[in-house]
Amino acid sequence: MDVKDFWYDLPQELIAQDPLEDRASSRLLVLDKVSGDISHKHFFDIIDYLNEGDCLVLNETKVIPARLMGVKKDTGAAIEILLLKRTSKTAWECLVKPGKKCKVGAKIDFGDGLLLGTIVDIVEEGNRIIEFEFEGIFEEILDKLGTMPLPPYITHVLKDKNRYQTVYAKNEGSAAAPTAGLHFTKELLEKIEKKGIRLAKVTLHVGLGTFRPVKVTDVNEHHMHSEFFQISKEAADIINSTRKNGKRVICVGTTSTRTIESAADENGHLEEKSGWTDIFIYPGYKFKVLDALITNFHLPESTLVMLVSALAGRENILHAYEEAVKEKYRFFSFGDAMFIN
Repeated sequence: MDVKDFWYDLPQELIAQDPLEDRASSRLLVLDKVSGDISHKHFFDIIDYLNEGDCLVLNETKVIPARLMGVKKDTGAAIEILLLKRTSKTAWECLVKPGKKCKVGAKIDFGDGLLLGTIVDIVEEGNRIIEFEFEGIFEEILDKLGTMPLPPYITHVLKDKNRYQTVYAKNEGSAAAPTAGLHFTKELLEKIEKKGIRLAKVTLHVGLGTFRPVKVTDVNEHHMHSEFFQISKEAADIINSTRKNGKRVICVGTTSTRTIESAADENGHLEEKSGWTDIFIYPGYKFKVLDALITNFHLPESTLVMLVSALAGRENILHAYEEAVKEKYRFFSFGDAMFIN
């Protein structure tokens, strides 16, 4: 499979720069994964497609203000870092710009001494391991000094940082939001539960893979970054009983999908589990647990376009994306949604 097989043409002006005032009023393209049939709805109509006994899998991760601006102690040069994943209590794997100036041993000062970072190692793809020194609680210092790490295609300033969090975000640790969940309001989730749909809450901390383009020509050669996930006994039990009762497991987002597909055994059975996953889902993959997916519109040639193509077929997906472009849907993180059914 060639990466070019997952290309589509997207006019720049369709990339959503700002979230809508009302989360649930975004548009919803509904795609039948078997027939390829398409219908156009609004996100609040999603409830009509969910049946009693189904379960929705939600990713409860919370985005941290992971972008920090600092200065190199010896030269005063400006350094920007993005926290990617925690490697110990006081150390993180980070993306550092400009990397060339930051060799092992370099010290970076953040917030006039509130936080001091020392580069202790250089790892895969030039990422740095930074050991931090601070007084007090790291998360509180981060709240003070850090900013939300919006994707590079969003150039507008985010007025309300809560709009880059889901309403059910709980467990801190992500460098990016699980954006399919941004469309839900508390009221809509209450209505969904009243209809008899159960909510299974899992966690996957979204890392660098979200921003990384596929740089190889042959899709099979692409390597995903590993991300930390957690599934509680309660979530596993909800998903297992849904399947046992012949009802559907519907994932909210590709992160929830990767979580449950990583953790399931060959029969699609789940147990309480936590660990790291680098699962890469592309056409040819046989889903073990997932039946349907709520997702956003993804970047051309991205691993996420490949994942949805594995579920609905590449031709169906590219046709749906073509239709979305024609109908002027809003794309990417703050854009509209798609239900693959």
